[in-house]
Amino acid sequence: MSQPTASPKASHPRWLRLTHWLNALAVVVMITSGWRIYNASPLYDFSFPASITLGGWLGGALQWHFAAMWFLAVNGLIYLIINIASGRLFRRFFPVSPKGILHDLWAALRGRLGHADLSHYNQVQRFAYLFVMLDITMMVVSGLVLWKSVQFPLLRELLGGYEGARQVHFIAMSLLVAFIVVHLAMVLLVPKTLWYMIVGRKEPV
Repeated sequence: MSQPTASPKASHPRWLRLTHWLNALAVVVMITSGWRIYNASPLYDFSFPASITLGGWLGGALQWHFAAMWFLAVNGLIYLIINIASGRLFRRFFPVSPKGILHDLWAALRGRLGHADLSHYNQVQRFAYLFVMLDITMMVVSGLVLWKSVQFPLLRELLGGYEGARQVHFIAMSLLVAFIVVHLAMVLLVPKTLWYMIVGRKEPV
Protein backbone atom coordinates (compact mmCIF):
# COMPACT_ATOMS: atom_id res chain seq x y z
CA MET A 1 0.00 0.00 0.00
CA SER A 2 1.40 3.38 -0.94
CA GLN A 3 2.05 5.89 1.78
CA PRO A 4 -0.27 8.91 1.86
CA THR A 5 1.27 12.00 0.33
CA ALA A 6 2.05 14.74 2.80
CA SER A 7 -0.19 17.73 2.31
CA PRO A 8 1.71 20.74 1.03
CA LYS A 9 1.93 24.01 2.84
CA ALA A 10 3.25 27.41 1.87
CA SER A 11 6.47 28.52 3.52
CA HIS A 12 5.25 32.05 2.74
CA PRO A 13 1.49 31.82 3.41
CA ARG A 14 -0.93 34.32 1.89
CA TRP A 15 -1.31 36.39 5.06
CA LEU A 16 2.46 36.78 5.28
CA ARG A 17 2.87 37.80 1.65
CA LEU A 18 -0.04 40.24 1.85
CA THR A 19 1.11 41.96 5.04
CA HIS A 20 4.71 42.01 3.77
CA TRP A 21 3.83 43.88 0.57
CA LEU A 22 1.41 46.22 2.33
CA ASN A 23 4.11 47.01 4.89
CA ALA A 24 6.59 47.61 2.07
CA LEU A 25 4.18 50.03 0.36
CA ALA A 26 3.50 51.91 3.60
CA VAL A 27 7.22 52.16 4.38
CA VAL A 28 8.02 53.58 0.93
CA VAL A 29 5.28 56.19 1.29
CA MET A 30 6.40 57.09 4.80
CA ILE A 31 10.07 57.44 3.88
CA THR A 32 9.57 59.50 0.72
CA SER A 33 6.96 61.78 2.29
CA GLY A 34 9.14 62.02 5.42
CA TRP A 35 12.03 63.27 3.31
CA ARG A 36 9.80 66.08 2.03
CA ILE A 37 8.82 66.96 5.61
CA TYR A 38 12.47 66.89 6.63
CA ASN A 39 13.36 69.34 3.82
CA ALA A 40 10.95 71.89 5.30
CA SER A 41 13.04 72.00 8.51
CA PRO A 42 16.30 70.06 8.11
CA LEU A 43 18.06 68.62 11.13
CA TYR A 44 21.41 68.60 9.35
CA ASP A 45 23.19 70.55 6.62
CA PHE A 46 21.65 68.70 3.71
CA SER A 47 18.32 68.15 1.99
CA PHE A 48 16.87 65.31 0.00
CA PRO A 49 16.40 65.83 -3.77
CA ALA A 50 12.81 66.83 -4.47
CA SER A 51 12.60 64.15 -7.18
CA ILE A 52 12.70 61.35 -4.59
CA THR A 53 10.22 62.92 -2.16
CA LEU A 54 6.44 62.55 -2.03
CA GLY A 55 3.78 65.15 -1.39
CA GLY A 56 4.90 68.11 -3.50
CA TRP A 57 4.66 70.50 -0.57
CA LEU A 58 4.72 70.28 3.22
CA GLY A 59 0.96 69.95 3.69
CA GLY A 60 0.66 67.24 1.06
CA ALA A 61 3.64 65.36 2.45
CA LEU A 62 2.15 65.46 5.96
CA GLN A 63 -1.13 64.00 4.71
CA TRP A 64 0.67 61.14 2.93
CA HIS A 65 2.91 60.57 5.94
CA PHE A 66 0.21 60.32 8.59
CA ALA A 67 -2.02 58.16 6.37
CA ALA A 68 0.87 55.75 5.80
CA MET A 69 1.78 55.83 9.49
CA TRP A 70 -1.62 54.52 10.58
CA PHE A 71 -1.71 52.04 7.72
CA LEU A 72 1.71 50.72 8.73
CA ALA A 73 0.77 50.61 12.42
CA VAL A 74 -2.44 48.63 11.82
CA ASN A 75 -1.00 46.30 9.18
CA GLY A 76 2.17 45.78 11.21
CA LEU A 77 0.10 44.94 14.28
CA ILE A 78 -1.87 42.37 12.28
CA TYR A 79 1.41 40.87 11.04
CA LEU A 80 2.78 40.67 14.58
CA ILE A 81 -0.40 39.21 16.11
CA ILE A 82 -0.64 36.44 13.49
CA ASN A 83 3.06 35.67 13.87
CA ILE A 84 2.71 35.31 17.63
CA ALA A 85 -0.64 33.47 17.59
CA SER A 86 0.55 30.95 14.98
CA GLY A 87 3.86 30.39 16.78
CA ARG A 88 5.74 31.45 13.66
CA LEU A 89 7.55 34.29 15.45
CA PHE A 90 9.30 31.89 17.83
CA ARG A 91 9.84 29.13 15.25
CA ARG A 92 11.42 31.36 12.62
CA PHE A 93 13.17 34.10 14.62
CA PHE A 94 14.50 32.25 17.68
CA PRO A 95 16.89 31.25 19.04
CA VAL A 96 19.29 34.08 18.24
CA SER A 97 22.56 34.88 19.98
CA PRO A 98 25.63 37.09 19.39
CA LYS A 99 27.75 33.98 18.84
CA GLY A 100 25.30 32.57 16.32
CA ILE A 101 25.04 35.89 14.49
CA LEU A 102 28.82 36.21 14.19
CA HIS A 103 29.12 32.58 13.05
CA ASP A 104 26.54 32.97 10.28
CA LEU A 105 27.86 36.39 9.28
CA TRP A 106 31.37 34.96 8.88
CA ALA A 107 29.96 32.08 6.83
CA ALA A 108 28.05 34.53 4.63
CA LEU A 109 31.15 36.65 4.02
CA ARG A 110 32.99 33.52 2.87
CA GLY A 111 30.10 32.46 0.63
CA ARG A 112 29.40 29.37 2.72
CA LEU A 113 25.90 30.17 3.92
CA GLY A 114 23.35 27.91 2.27
CA HIS A 115 20.07 29.14 0.76
CA ALA A 116 18.51 25.83 -0.24
CA ASP A 117 15.80 25.95 2.46
CA LEU A 118 14.27 29.43 2.42
CA SER A 119 11.86 28.47 5.19
CA HIS A 120 14.84 28.43 7.57
CA TYR A 121 16.30 31.78 8.59
CA ASN A 122 19.94 31.98 9.57
CA GLN A 123 20.79 33.97 12.68
CA VAL A 124 21.82 37.08 10.74
CA GLN A 125 18.38 37.10 9.10
CA ARG A 126 16.65 36.49 12.42
CA PHE A 127 18.48 39.40 14.03
CA ALA A 128 17.80 41.67 11.04
CA TYR A 129 14.07 40.93 10.98
CA LEU A 130 13.68 41.30 14.73
CA PHE A 131 15.64 44.55 14.55
CA VAL A 132 13.47 46.00 11.79
CA MET A 133 10.32 45.17 13.78
CA LEU A 134 11.69 47.16 16.72
CA ASP A 135 12.94 49.92 14.44
CA ILE A 136 9.54 50.42 12.79
CA THR A 137 7.94 50.43 16.24
CA MET A 138 10.34 53.19 17.29
CA MET A 139 9.51 55.12 14.13
CA VAL A 140 5.80 54.99 14.90
CA VAL A 141 6.28 55.90 18.58
CA SER A 142 8.58 58.85 17.84
CA GLY A 143 6.22 59.88 15.03
CA LEU A 144 3.34 60.06 17.49
CA VAL A 145 5.40 62.42 19.64
CA LEU A 146 6.14 64.65 16.66
CA TRP A 147 2.50 64.63 15.59
CA LYS A 148 0.84 65.07 18.99
CA SER A 149 3.60 66.19 21.31
CA VAL A 150 1.23 67.63 23.94
CA GLN A 151 -0.97 64.52 23.97
CA PHE A 152 1.96 62.17 24.61
CA PRO A 153 4.02 63.94 27.31
CA LEU A 154 5.49 60.74 28.79
CA LEU A 155 6.70 59.48 25.42
CA ARG A 156 8.06 62.95 24.66
CA GLU A 157 10.10 63.01 27.85
CA LEU A 158 11.34 59.44 27.36
CA LEU A 159 12.63 60.43 23.93
CA GLY A 160 14.41 63.53 25.22
CA GLY A 161 11.82 66.14 24.31
CA TYR A 162 10.49 67.18 20.91
CA GLU A 163 13.93 67.71 19.36
CA GLY A 164 15.11 64.41 20.82
CA ALA A 165 12.12 62.71 19.21
CA ARG A 166 13.09 64.27 15.87
CA GLN A 167 16.57 62.82 16.20
CA VAL A 168 15.22 59.38 17.14
CA HIS A 169 12.76 59.49 14.24
CA PHE A 170 15.47 60.41 11.74
CA ILE A 171 17.89 57.77 13.03
CA ALA A 172 15.17 55.09 12.93
CA MET A 173 14.34 56.11 9.36
CA SER A 174 18.01 55.96 8.37
CA LEU A 175 18.41 52.49 9.87
CA LEU A 176 15.28 51.32 8.06
CA VAL A 177 16.64 52.62 4.74
CA ALA A 178 19.93 50.80 5.43
CA PHE A 179 17.98 47.59 6.12
CA ILE A 180 16.05 47.99 2.86
CA VAL A 181 19.28 48.46 0.88
CA VAL A 182 20.83 45.32 2.40
CA HIS A 183 17.56 43.42 2.01
CA LEU A 184 17.34 44.28 -1.70
CA ALA A 185 20.99 43.34 -2.18
CA MET A 186 20.28 39.92 -0.66
CA VAL A 187 17.28 39.51 -2.97
CA LEU A 188 19.53 40.21 -5.96
CA LEU A 189 21.95 37.56 -4.71
CA VAL A 190 19.16 35.00 -4.14
CA PRO A 191 16.41 35.98 -6.66
CA LYS A 192 14.13 33.05 -5.80
CA THR A 193 13.36 34.71 -2.46
CA LEU A 194 11.42 37.38 -4.37
CA TRP A 195 9.47 34.77 -6.32
CA TYR A 196 8.53 32.90 -3.16
CA MET A 197 7.38 36.13 -1.51
CA ILE A 198 5.13 36.80 -4.51
CA VAL A 199 3.58 33.35 -5.06
CA GLY A 200 4.56 31.39 -1.96
CA ARG A 201 6.47 28.13 -1.92
CA LYS A 202 4.94 24.71 -1.53
CA GLU A 203 6.76 22.18 0.58
CA PRO A 204 5.84 18.97 2.47
CA VAL A 205 4.54 19.32 6.03
